[in-house]
Amino acid sequence: MSDSILVSVTEGLARVTFNRPNRLNAMDFEMGARWRDVARAVTTDPSVGAIVLDAAGPAFCAGGDVIAMSTSGAAGDAVTDAAHVIHEGIRTFVDSHIPMVAVVQGAVAGGGLGLMLSADYIVAAEDAKFVSRYANIGLTPDLGVSTLLPAAIGERRALQLLLQDRTLTAVEALEWGLIAEVAPDPAARADEIAAFWLAGATGAYGQAKRLVRTGAGRNFEANLADEAATIGAAFDTDQAKARVAAFAKASAR
Repeated sequence: MSDSILVSVTEGLARVTFNRPNRLNAMDFEMGARWRDVARAVTTDPSVGAIVLDAAGPAFCAGGDVIAMSTSGAAGDAVTDAAHVIHEGIRTFVDSHIPMVAVVQGAVAGGGLGLMLSADYIVAAEDAKFVSRYANIGLTPDLGVSTLLPAAIGERRALQLLLQDRTLTAVEALEWGLIAEVAPDPAARADEIAAFWLAGATGAYGQAKRLVRTGAGRNFEANLADEAATIGAAFDTDQAKARVAAFAKASAR
């Protein structure tokens, strides 16, 4: 089994860790396939109620490993195929019913932005830096960046990152809405967030995440139909029945 991405599942929490620190966790062909396979496995594991995405070493992810790709002898069609594989992993996490929190530190560059934005909640270290750099080496956005980045920060700001050689600090990224929090110990904070999901109405948090993330790509009518079906299904769960009854009892006092 590849060790480019590590996975562990404990008491409902899946931890997915990028593990190529010597390459700043840049994703090569093998790691891309591993990412897709991990996404499939984790999101179909019935024991998993929350996911933490983190990374070993000083950087979260420097994007695609263009050095490895360029020295492999691969042509553009192989890069396209690899992008499709990685995109499947991103889409699987985004469309799933399991909420994911990302822990980011150091460099988040190029496709690393898209991998980070596959998470629903992002906690950054104070030293985190965010940059595009695609055009600097003559390449174009991939790994969901052209969709997920403007969805997070708006089209105009996304274009500022993509069309200029601009680096955002953690504080600037927070102001732009690219991340949710800056924390002195982002790993501990992410664990708190995941524990909150697991201790609460886990299924409801997961379905709320799914409705928002999936709804961005559908028309309003389809979203309303999904909302109606989802809240009806939730209402019949034992978890909801117990919580609604407790709420009604408290309100009657």
